[in-house]
Amino acid sequence: MQETLIQALKHFDRFEYRGEGALQAYLRQAVYNRIRMEFRRFGRHPQRADLDDRHEDAGPSPLEEAMGRETLERYEKALAKLSADDREAIIAKIELGCGYADLARILGKPSADAARMAVGRALVRLAEGMKNERG
Repeated sequence: MQETLIQALKHFDRFEYRGEGALQAYLRQAVYNRIRMEFRRFGRHPQRADLDDRHEDAGPSPLEEAMGRETLERYEKALAKLSADDREAIIAKIELGCGYADLARILGKPSADAARMAVGRALVRLAEGMKNERG
């Protein structure tokens, strides 16, 4: 209320006296406008809430739904058999969606193209491992 009153008084030169109750109507409109502004601001920027690990979704993850349970199991087994560098490259690119420039920094590669090549080679090894997991 105080902030609204201060703002209304800053623009008091726009106030037109039109009889008894005009000042009250002017201030009421200022308060009403401030309330609307706050509602709009809240709608654009909802309050943040902390994520809670205690309430995990028991359903399949988006990755599980996309790949299917059996394929996901083969993927995870083949991924576990890869080197740590290959695993990191695949997880960062495929699961986290990192761009090649970011991957170059993460993987310690000299360029985005070098990161792209490293991911490509890691994916070939992953595909071979998944094929071997099929039996």
